[in-house]
Amino acid sequence: MKILILTRYGRLGASSRVRFLQYRPYLEEAGMRVTVQPLLSDEMLRLRYAQGYYPIVALVAAYWQRCRALMRCGDFDVVWIEKEALSWWPLWLESLLLRRAVYVLDYDDAVFLTYEMHRRAWIRRWFGRRLGQLMARAALVIAGNDYLADYARRHGASRVTVVPTVLDLARYSSSGGAGRTPVRTDPPRIVWIGSPATVHYLCLLAAPLRVLAQRTSFVLRIIGGGEIHMPGVPTELVSWSEDGEVDAIAACDVGIMPLLDSPWERGKCGYKLIQYMACGLPVVASNVGVNPQIVQNDVNGFIASSDDEWIVALQRLLCDHSLRLRLGLAGRQRVERDYCVQQTGPRVASLLRSVVEGAG
Repeated sequence: MKILILTRYGRLGASSRVRFLQYRPYLEEAGMRVTVQPLLSDEMLRLRYAQGYYPIVALVAAYWQRCRALMRCGDFDVVWIEKEALSWWPLWLESLLLRRAVYVLDYDDAVFLTYEMHRRAWIRRWFGRRLGQLMARAALVIAGNDYLADYARRHGASRVTVVPTVLDLARYSSSGGAGRTPVRTDPPRIVWIGSPATVHYLCLLAAPLRVLAQRTSFVLRIIGGGEIHMPGVPTELVSWSEDGEVDAIAACDVGIMPLLDSPWERGKCGYKLIQYMACGLPVVASNVGVNPQIVQNDVNGFIASSDDEWIVALQRLLCDHSLRLRLGLAGRQRVERDYCVQQTGPRVASLLRSVVEGAG
């Protein structure tokens, strides 16, 4: 069985890395021959973060390579696509290139809103139905949460399943688990991990963190987000790397995930919460989207719906080491049970094989 995986990014892109690339060993173990073709290279993504846009010449070359890959997709038994193969291109062209393919679409974001809620009416008109129609023609849609799965079903997808975004426990084995030595930093660290494209969510906590800093000492560690202006909040910036992210999280005490409550955020899959919990950290998260499914109040963390609730939850955790230890251990156990590739890897391989068998 031959499978072509069309990711949006290389390893630097979190969505491609955790929803596709970490599954490769499980697919190969199941006897599949795997070919991966990222649309945007790691170097292009670094340039995007540094200068705010992709170089036009490199972007044209990237789309040309993607078109060449699509021209060969009939040589594979199944094509597994991250969101869409040719974003911002006409649907008829992508459909033409996929006409000989049995394809599976995978979503961990409400990317369809990029078209449907665009400020320009002509984009909403010409592209608004694009992803819905791709979903309707897919052999399978894999969604990261129920919100995304419901969208696919409403738009005619014949087969839809939910596979949460997960991590590889082997990478987190030294940081979590029942035998984990609890971290005690002085002052304690609150951690947020993300990218320059998502660091703006931290601004939602500027006021509550400023109030919290007046009551108790802490440092806000920002991993991968770059500079952010938060007066009155002690911060430290840590560069992200795949090899260093686990240790950078594990050296902290509480993990946070603030979000707006809007249609886009309801499509997010809570990956940073799962990372914190795998490191044995208790978490505090906005009451948005999938977060309340991952976080159980006073079991592995707290859900916060207001500035006051953020302040109370964080102050409790910062001032009570035993509480942090209890909630952190429960979080690690939750990840081991529900949010690791060791659990979902064989299932994804079976799903892809069933698509091929169904097409035959």
